[in-house]
Amino acid sequence: MSASLKYLNAYPASLQAQIQHLIDDNKLADFLRKKYPEPHTYTKDSDLHRYVLAIKNQYLKKSSNLSKIIYDKKIHVVNNALGLHTYVSRVQGSKLKSKNELRVSSVFQESPEPFLNMIVVHELAHLKEKEHNKAFYRLCEYMLPNYHQLEFDMRVYLTQLELGGRIY
Repeated sequence: MSASLKYLNAYPASLQAQIQHLIDDNKLADFLRKKYPEPHTYTKDSDLHRYVLAIKNQYLKKSSNLSKIIYDKKIHVVNNALGLHTYVSRVQGSKLKSKNELRVSSVFQESPEPFLNMIVVHELAHLKEKEHNKAFYRLCEYMLPNYHQLEFDMRVYLTQLELGGRIY
Protein backbone atom coordinates (compact mmCIF):
# COMPACT_ATOMS: atom_id res chain seq x y z
CA MET A 1 0.00 0.00 0.00
CA SER A 2 0.96 3.60 -0.47
CA ALA A 3 2.88 5.50 2.18
CA SER A 4 0.01 8.02 2.17
CA LEU A 5 -2.09 5.49 4.13
CA LYS A 6 -0.04 5.65 7.34
CA TYR A 7 -3.14 6.47 9.41
CA LEU A 8 -4.81 3.31 8.10
CA ASN A 9 -1.96 0.79 8.38
CA ALA A 10 -3.70 -1.17 11.18
CA TYR A 11 -6.78 -1.77 9.05
CA PRO A 12 -7.33 -4.68 6.64
CA ALA A 13 -5.72 -4.47 3.21
CA SER A 14 -9.17 -4.51 1.57
CA LEU A 15 -10.16 -1.27 3.32
CA GLN A 16 -6.82 0.30 2.51
CA ALA A 17 -7.30 -0.66 -1.14
CA GLN A 18 -10.72 1.02 -1.23
CA ILE A 19 -9.28 4.25 0.16
CA GLN A 20 -6.28 4.04 -2.20
CA HIS A 21 -8.70 3.69 -5.12
CA LEU A 22 -10.50 6.89 -4.02
CA ILE A 23 -7.15 8.66 -3.77
CA ASP A 24 -6.04 7.43 -7.20
CA ASP A 25 -9.32 8.65 -8.72
CA ASN A 26 -9.02 11.97 -6.86
CA LYS A 27 -12.39 11.32 -5.15
CA LEU A 28 -11.46 11.03 -1.49
CA ALA A 29 -12.47 14.61 -0.61
CA ASP A 30 -15.81 14.19 -2.42
CA PHE A 31 -16.43 10.93 -0.54
CA LEU A 32 -15.80 12.62 2.81
CA ARG A 33 -17.88 15.71 1.93
CA LYS A 34 -20.80 13.52 0.93
CA LYS A 35 -20.65 11.58 4.21
CA TYR A 36 -19.87 14.65 6.36
CA PRO A 37 -21.28 17.69 4.51
CA GLU A 38 -20.56 20.40 7.10
CA PRO A 39 -17.88 21.33 9.62
CA HIS A 40 -18.85 21.86 13.25
CA THR A 41 -19.22 25.32 14.75
CA TYR A 42 -17.12 24.81 17.92
CA THR A 43 -14.11 26.71 16.63
CA LYS A 44 -13.09 28.72 19.73
CA ASP A 45 -11.67 27.34 22.96
CA SER A 46 -14.74 28.61 24.82
CA ASP A 47 -17.02 26.71 22.40
CA LEU A 48 -14.93 23.58 22.83
CA HIS A 49 -15.09 23.98 26.61
CA ARG A 50 -18.90 24.03 26.59
CA TYR A 51 -19.04 21.13 24.12
CA VAL A 52 -16.71 18.92 26.18
CA LEU A 53 -18.45 19.69 29.47
CA ALA A 54 -21.86 18.84 27.99
CA ILE A 55 -20.58 15.40 26.97
CA LYS A 56 -18.76 14.90 30.26
CA ASN A 57 -21.84 15.86 32.28
CA GLN A 58 -24.01 13.50 30.28
CA TYR A 59 -21.80 10.41 30.65
CA LEU A 60 -19.17 11.02 33.34
CA LYS A 61 -20.81 13.23 35.98
CA LYS A 62 -18.82 11.77 38.85
CA SER A 63 -15.43 11.89 37.14
CA SER A 64 -12.70 14.38 37.93
CA ASN A 65 -13.14 18.01 36.95
CA LEU A 66 -11.23 19.43 34.00
CA SER A 67 -9.20 22.55 34.74
CA LYS A 68 -8.42 23.36 31.10
CA ILE A 69 -10.06 22.47 27.79
CA ILE A 70 -8.41 23.95 24.68
CA TYR A 71 -7.45 23.46 21.06
CA ASP A 72 -3.70 22.94 20.85
CA LYS A 73 -1.68 23.67 17.70
CA LYS A 74 1.29 21.62 18.92
CA ILE A 75 -0.37 18.28 19.63
CA HIS A 76 -0.33 16.75 16.15
CA VAL A 77 3.29 17.66 15.49
CA VAL A 78 4.90 17.23 18.89
CA ASN A 79 2.93 14.37 20.46
CA ASN A 80 1.90 12.50 17.30
CA ALA A 81 -1.58 12.49 18.79
CA LEU A 82 -4.98 13.99 18.06
CA GLY A 83 -6.00 14.82 21.57
CA LEU A 84 -4.32 14.78 24.91
CA HIS A 85 -5.52 14.20 28.42
CA THR A 86 -3.01 15.20 31.06
CA TYR A 87 -3.09 14.68 34.78
CA VAL A 88 -0.77 16.91 36.78
CA SER A 89 -0.18 16.64 40.53
CA ARG A 90 1.44 19.48 42.44
CA VAL A 91 2.21 20.04 46.08
CA GLN A 92 0.76 23.33 47.32
CA GLY A 93 1.65 23.86 50.94
CA SER A 94 0.63 20.73 52.79
CA LYS A 95 -1.88 19.64 50.15
CA LEU A 96 -1.55 17.63 46.99
CA LYS A 97 -3.51 19.27 44.17
CA SER A 98 -4.26 17.53 40.90
CA LYS A 99 -5.47 18.96 37.64
CA ASN A 100 -6.93 17.28 34.59
CA GLU A 101 -6.55 18.99 31.23
CA LEU A 102 -8.05 18.06 27.89
CA ARG A 103 -6.45 19.32 24.71
CA VAL A 104 -7.69 18.70 21.18
CA SER A 105 -5.47 19.10 18.14
CA SER A 106 -6.26 22.30 16.26
CA VAL A 107 -6.62 20.07 13.17
CA PHE A 108 -10.16 19.46 14.44
CA GLN A 109 -11.21 23.11 14.57
CA GLU A 110 -12.53 22.78 11.01
CA SER A 111 -13.58 19.15 10.96
CA PRO A 112 -16.92 17.37 10.86
CA GLU A 113 -18.58 17.37 14.29
CA PRO A 114 -18.59 13.55 14.56
CA PHE A 115 -14.76 13.56 14.40
CA LEU A 116 -14.53 16.17 17.14
CA ASN A 117 -17.01 14.13 19.16
CA MET A 118 -14.91 10.98 18.72
CA ILE A 119 -11.71 12.73 19.88
CA VAL A 120 -13.49 14.27 22.88
CA VAL A 121 -15.05 10.93 23.87
CA HIS A 122 -11.64 9.27 23.58
CA GLU A 123 -9.97 11.84 25.82
CA LEU A 124 -12.84 11.88 28.32
CA ALA A 125 -12.64 8.09 28.59
CA HIS A 126 -9.12 8.58 29.93
CA LEU A 127 -10.64 10.22 33.02
CA LYS A 128 -11.84 6.73 34.03
CA GLU A 129 -9.48 4.42 32.15
CA LYS A 130 -5.84 5.44 31.72
CA GLU A 131 -4.89 2.58 29.36
CA HIS A 132 -6.26 1.65 25.94
CA ASN A 133 -7.79 -1.62 27.13
CA LYS A 134 -11.15 -3.35 26.70
CA ALA A 135 -12.75 -1.29 29.48
CA PHE A 136 -11.53 1.91 27.82
CA TYR A 137 -13.07 1.01 24.44
CA ARG A 138 -16.29 -0.19 26.09
CA LEU A 139 -16.59 3.23 27.72
CA CYS A 140 -15.94 4.94 24.38
CA GLU A 141 -18.66 2.82 22.76
CA TYR A 142 -21.04 3.58 25.64
CA MET A 143 -20.61 7.32 25.05
CA LEU A 144 -20.51 7.01 21.26
CA PRO A 145 -21.96 3.74 19.88
CA ASN A 146 -20.38 4.18 16.42
CA TYR A 147 -16.98 5.08 17.93
CA HIS A 148 -14.96 2.59 15.86
CA GLN A 149 -16.52 3.63 12.53
CA LEU A 150 -15.87 7.27 13.35
CA GLU A 151 -12.28 6.49 14.27
CA PHE A 152 -11.78 4.86 10.87
CA ASP A 153 -13.48 7.74 9.03
CA MET A 154 -11.43 10.27 10.99
CA ARG A 155 -8.26 8.46 9.89
CA VAL A 156 -9.46 8.68 6.29
CA TYR A 157 -10.01 12.41 6.88
CA LEU A 158 -6.45 12.79 8.20
CA THR A 159 -5.20 10.98 5.12
CA GLN A 160 -7.03 13.53 2.95
CA LEU A 161 -5.54 16.42 4.94
CA GLU A 162 -2.06 15.01 4.58
CA LEU A 163 -2.53 14.72 0.83
CA GLY A 164 -2.93 18.49 0.91
CA GLY A 165 -6.66 18.81 0.66
CA ARG A 166 -9.15 20.16 3.12
CA ILE A 167 -12.71 19.06 2.49
CA TYR A 168 -14.41 22.39 3.27
